[in-house]
Amino acid sequence: MKQYLQLCQRIIDEGVWVDNERTGKKCLTVINADLSYDVGGGAFPLVTTRRSYYKSAIAEMLGYIRGYDNAADFRKIGTRTWDANANENEAWLNNPHRKGTDDCGFIYGKVARAFPKPDGGQVDLLQKIYDNLRAGKDDRGEILTFYHPGAFHLGCLRPCMYSHHFSLLGDTLYLNSTQRSCDVPLGLNFNMVQVYVLLALMAQITGHKAGMAYHKIVNAHIYEDQVELMKEVQLKREPYPSPRLLINPDIKTLKDVETWVTVDDFQLEGYQYHEAIAYPFSV
Repeated sequence: MKQYLQLCQRIIDEGVWVDNERTGKKCLTVINADLSYDVGGGAFPLVTTRRSYYKSAIAEMLGYIRGYDNAADFRKIGTRTWDANANENEAWLNNPHRKGTDDCGFIYGKVARAFPKPDGGQVDLLQKIYDNLRAGKDDRGEILTFYHPGAFHLGCLRPCMYSHHFSLLGDTLYLNSTQRSCDVPLGLNFNMVQVYVLLALMAQITGHKAGMAYHKIVNAHIYEDQVELMKEVQLKREPYPSPRLLINPDIKTLKDVETWVTVDDFQLEGYQYHEAIAYPFSV
């Protein structure tokens, strides 16, 4: 929580205004931010200076793990985060590759679970990582990537948090996640939860202890219509202690995550928060 607030204040104090072509808005922007989460220590990095809907963030990550490419599927597991990008993005609505209502195209987990090979066929990146880690193996290339420049035209949105690199030292699993772009008032709250949960969940289903998760953001920004709410409301609130996340111990395999796991298998203990802030969302 302290890291989050420090980044918000840094953007307010040091940020440079940049025009964003996709949204038509200006962003107050800084380059390079490094956050870290002690997953093994159990301090869940959830924002407390406003109410945070953590289950929606977890639902989105479950959708990525399952390779979803349709907003309706994301809604069924508990998040509406892809509704606007699938159905309100003008460029995507006019894209000949769009299959109809709620189609997101070749995005995020869909890429990772079926990464195209140049010589034909595809690779399931997550299955390879899971199999290696279950066997106690780390080939220094346990990389889950959602980024495929040759396929950007096939999806409604390029991935923001695009790479998750797992490392195994002894019986402890670590994670380095990289994000090219981050809407800090809205997106970062989700992304911090997702990095933490991804490491905690992968450690649990591969039979290892969770270590540290390292989260690098390249371009961190606050949109022009979010700045006053950040300065005058959120940054003036006193944060509460971090809650703890409890994950259903019956989740034991990747197949479990792919088939029956829901957001109800993740519960918080000791979550105190200030009232919600209605930050504008930019499509």
